[in-house]
Amino acid sequence: MAEPVSFDPNIPNVARMYDYFLGGKDNFPADRAAAEKVLEIVPHIPVGARENRAFLGRAVRFLRAQGIHQFLDIGTGLPTRNNVHEVAGPDARVVYVDNDPQVLAHARALLEDTPQVRIVHGDLRRPEDILAEARTHLDFSRPVAVLLLAIVHFVQDDPAPIVATLTGALPQGGYLALSHVCSDLQPEAAPGVERIYQGASAQFTARRSSEIVSLFAGLDLVEPGVVNLPEWRSDNPDFTPFKDVGPYFLCGVARKPAR
Repeated sequence: MAEPVSFDPNIPNVARMYDYFLGGKDNFPADRAAAEKVLEIVPHIPVGARENRAFLGRAVRFLRAQGIHQFLDIGTGLPTRNNVHEVAGPDARVVYVDNDPQVLAHARALLEDTPQVRIVHGDLRRPEDILAEARTHLDFSRPVAVLLLAIVHFVQDDPAPIVATLTGALPQGGYLALSHVCSDLQPEAAPGVERIYQGASAQFTARRSSEIVSLFAGLDLVEPGVVNLPEWRSDNPDFTPFKDVGPYFLCGVARKPAR
């Protein structure tokens, strides 16, 4: 797949905005300005970003406990602490996919001496191309886990066919882990956030909880099902931000059953 050769620091970039929400330093003034506008509408986003990273770690540890050694992480974002290969361990094989040139450059610089990891350019909207690249490093005759964390809400069209293509390629015993911002809690905020992202590198699309749950169609959800990020097998069950407020950032892990 052809890769972009440059990036414009004056255009807000969703990966760098996410880095800013996480408290990182790999962002530019345009990213920070756009992120601050989002925070004016939804001030709790940094909590959601941190909880999404925590869910990633818990999900990967769970998947390793189920015997999964292969991971396809799509929309990986800028490298930070506790990346998939670090949590999964040195015997795991990982393919990181992103369409952002800065993400790709950072990841390749950090992981050039990590042979079990492959960094590839790919666009979630073209899942067949991603699968073709992934098959050069992962063995799809054995279980693979597809990770779609905080990426599907950057697909404007119906994402169900995309997710179905990815899960359809999984063998029996493969898994999907997915997280997605939910608009149920603040439906009035969604249009404002979407307008800000219209000027960014990818556009944000708010979805209802029922739409997010439907992305797991045909798979067997593991307990506790589709829940807010802190509620998924939490390491600290006493930490429950936004408890009892309704769906705001949903996640789940599901297994592909026997046909």
